[in-house]
Amino acid sequence: MATSIQHLRLLEQFIDHCKNNPAMLRLPELKFFADFIVSLGGKIPEAAEPEEEKVEESINDESESQVGSANYIILCPEKESEESDLDIEAEGVIEGDDDAPQPMGDGSKEVTEEMLEEASEKRQNANIALADGNIDEGIKLYAEAIMLNPQSAPLFAKRAGGYIKAKKPNAAIRDCDKAIQLNPDSAQAYKWRGIAYRMLGKWDKSASDLRLSVKIDFSEDAQEVLNYVQPRAQRIQEHQRKIERRKAEKEIKERRERVRLAQEAKEKARKEEEERARKEEESGTPGGFPGAGAGGFPGAGGFPGAGGFPGAAGAGGFPGAGGFPGAGAGGFPGAGAGAGGFPGAGGMPGAGAGQMPDINAMLNDPEIIAAFQDPEIMAAFQDVSMNPQNVSKYQNNSKVMNIINKLASKYGKQN
Repeated sequence: MATSIQHLRLLEQFIDHCKNNPAMLRLPELKFFADFIVSLGGKIPEAAEPEEEKVEESINDESESQVGSANYIILCPEKESEESDLDIEAEGVIEGDDDAPQPMGDGSKEVTEEMLEEASEKRQNANIALADGNIDEGIKLYAEAIMLNPQSAPLFAKRAGGYIKAKKPNAAIRDCDKAIQLNPDSAQAYKWRGIAYRMLGKWDKSASDLRLSVKIDFSEDAQEVLNYVQPRAQRIQEHQRKIERRKAEKEIKERRERVRLAQEAKEKARKEEEERARKEEESGTPGGFPGAGAGGFPGAGGFPGAGGFPGAAGAGGFPGAGGFPGAGAGGFPGAGAGAGGFPGAGGMPGAGAGQMPDINAMLNDPEIIAAFQDPEIMAAFQDVSMNPQNVSKYQNNSKVMNIINKLASKYGKQN
């Protein structure tokens, strides 16, 4: 039977929630309940358009000027109107007591017949003390009875009533919690806890407990307090729904702003990429490197520089006045003398003086082609061409040194 009453209380709370928010009956999960209501001749209210959908539609339809307005709303939140300030009369509301928790007894100990009789006698004396206005004495006697019989829900509920008279609502709530734990159908416990919550101004909790109390066992005093509490609890529920609705609207606006900013950033990046590609196309000719002649590297007929590699001396030559830093005349780093040659005295290994490698073969090397499209490598070659001693700056730069070694190996392979 206790379980059935618990189920009924849960059902009552669910129905109250449906009354306050009838749109929830349109949820797919509650279709079975909606069908049941219709089968009894009831009518399900039309589902209101969700606030989020309304806002999302306005997002899709609004103009640029409207986006700017929404932006202002996010950056400068509107002030709370007077309607958002919940002003509930606080008559009879007190500050909660902060006493140490009262003793609850040892619920695991065995209670004998003698203990039950003594506890009953102390309970009667406590009732008399409270009736005579001796509140502290009554609470003390109830505590002694609880120590003798800590498994009695009525004793905890009675002491809770004493704490209410002593204006100690928090202590009363603790006793009521214990009484409900021992007996979930204790109407007295729900009544005193509902009154305790009313004293603390917790209107929604108070209304919930008092409704259960009068449902389990009707009493006029509990109903009277419920009549006072119920309108205030409803105002709190309406206020909470308004807060939640505004919070949802704010989150939608903020999400819309994030999307707008992301789209702007994406569009800006696209335009910058198009501009970069356009400039590269204007500075080069199909079939060659940027700034190169037709089919060649940057420079007139060769690598960057006047007629060759950065700072090269003659047409078709390589860096420096006939050579790279540390090279002999016309050689690469560490090369011997020999005009117009690469590493080794007098030119390429196994070649005559001034013999060049096959440029076409170099142009077909994907790694070299990619390297000379790298601004960092091009800048390094230009720097070295201006001052060959600057090659020392790039000794620890693997990217630059790798391409230098690559070029050197190309020369080394020519026979």
